Amino acid sequence: MKKIFVSPSILSADFARLEQECKALEKCGADWIHCDVMDGNFVPNITFGMPVVRSIRRCVVLPLDVHLMIDDPGRYVEQFAEAGADIITIHVESTQNVSQVLRKIHACGKKAGLSVKPDTPIGALTPYRGLFDLALIMSVEPGFGGQQFIPSAVGKIRRAKQLFSDILVEVDGGINAETARLVIDAGVDVVVAGSSIMSAPDRRAAIEAVRNGGKTTL
Repeated sequence: MKKIFVSPSILSADFARLEQECKALEKCGADWIHCDVMDGNFVPNITFGMPVVRSIRRCVVLPLDVHLMIDDPGRYVEQFAEAGADIITIHVESTQNVSQVLRKIHACGKKAGLSVKPDTPIGALTPYRGLFDLALIMSVEPGFGGQQFIPSAVGKIRRAKQLFSDILVEVDGGINAETARLVIDAGVDVVVAGSSIMSAPDRRAAIEAVRNGGKTTL
């Protein structure tokens, strides 16, 4: 049985205690830490930028899974790479120069991810085959945490695994133990979960519940 990677989103963290929050996720068994960067233009919210990623890099050794929900992300790839991102994911809808930006990410020595919004077909990624290491499927409209899972993401995950069998497929949005089972059954490799982990009284148990799709492990 393959391992499912869990990448908790810090969007739901207590930013007054961000160092402690990230260290706690590391101790509780998180595989990656997901950093949602939003600019208020590509999505209707503003979160944080390079200084926060740099601060997180100083306090944990986990891979930093940086999701750029911003217009023209190529402007900032080098800065996020320098700040400590290990994986930099851009949206296929966010730039006219997708190939160029993906190559720039690799030139910085980082893994490149390519994401689609819920209304964008997974086939929109096929022109860039071979240029990205991870396909991120949004299962909510990007911009805010705590939204409900969009079921059509399940079919997109299955299709992504057919189209891109040699890369990781990640899902982000509305993930809890119940919806994790749906995406795991569809073949997902990496699961992003925010509020279902960050608001849980036992984060270790919440991470394992997401990793196992609610199934009890012996």
